[in-house]
Amino acid sequence: MSAVWKFELIAKHDNLTEGPAWDGSALLYSECAASLAWRYEPGTGKRAVWRRDTNGGNGMLFDRRGRLFACEGEGRRIVEYPEGKPAVIVADRYEGRQFNEPNDLAIDPSGRIWFTDPNYGGRPMQLDSESVYRCEPRPGGGWVVTRATRDTVRPNGILVSPDGSQLYVAESPRPPEARRQLRAYPINENGSLGAYRVLHEFGPHRGIDGMCLDIDGNIIATAGFKQSGPGPMLYVFAPNGRVLETHPVPADRPTNCTFAEAKLDVLYVTCGGGELYRVPNTGRRGHLLYPKAN
Repeated sequence: MSAVWKFELIAKHDNLTEGPAWDGSALLYSECAASLAWRYEPGTGKRAVWRRDTNGGNGMLFDRRGRLFACEGEGRRIVEYPEGKPAVIVADRYEGRQFNEPNDLAIDPSGRIWFTDPNYGGRPMQLDSESVYRCEPRPGGGWVVTRATRDTVRPNGILVSPDGSQLYVAESPRPPEARRQLRAYPINENGSLGAYRVLHEFGPHRGIDGMCLDIDGNIIATAGFKQSGPGPMLYVFAPNGRVLETHPVPADRPTNCTFAEAKLDVLYVTCGGGELYRVPNTGRRGHLLYPKAN
C-alpha cells in the first residue's frame, strides 16, 4: 500500500498555474493568464517574478544542456528563454501557418522537442488540426518542424520515455462524449510515430493535463475535477498503463507536476485555481534531463 501524499500549499495566484520546471536551485512555473513566470526557492522560501510578458506562457522544460524551452500559447510559438535576454523563437509556424496554442512540450534524449498544439482558447485556426509536432535541431542552427500526429483531436500533456522509445500523449478533448485517453506512440528511428496504444481511458470525466516521469519510467499525471468522477487526482501509471497509485489533490483541476529539489524526490503540483503545492513524501525520485539529482 502506497503512503499518503501530503500537500503543502506554497502559493495561491489569481490565475491558473502551469509548467513547473526545476533549474537546480529553484522552481520556475507559469501563471498563464498573467503572462508571468515565477521563481520559487525552497531553501529560502522566497518567491518572485522571474520573467514577464510570456505571451500566455504554459509548459516549460530544460534540455540536457540546461537551456529552458517554453510554450507561449497566446504567442502561438515555441521559444527558448535565455536568462536575462529576450525569448528566442524556435518555431511559430508549420508550412507557413500559425500554430493554434502550443501547450506542453517534451524533449527526447537526442534533443528533439515534441509539443502539443490544441486550441483550448477557441481562436480561429490557420491549421486544419490540433496535433503534436516535432522540432529537430539543424546541425548549423535553427529547427525543422514536422507534424507528428494526424489522429489527435485535442492533445495536451506530453512525455518521452527515458529510453526515447515511446511518446506519451494526453488526448484530452472537453466534450463529455469525447474520448479522454493516455496514449503511447512508439517512436521510430526516423522520428515518425507508430500506431498508438491506449494505456488508460477516463470515460466522461476530465482526463490528463500535465505529466512527469520518475526514474523507473512511471508516469505521474494530473487529472480530474470536482465536477464528476473520482475528483482532482494525481495518478501514477506504470509504462504499460497499469494504475499503481492515486492521490487526491486538495485543489480543483490539477494542471501539471514535476520532481524537484536536491534528490529530485519532492513533487510540485500546479492547479487551475492558481495553487502551487509541494509534496515532500512521495517515495519516488524524478527523471529529468537536467539537472541530475545530487
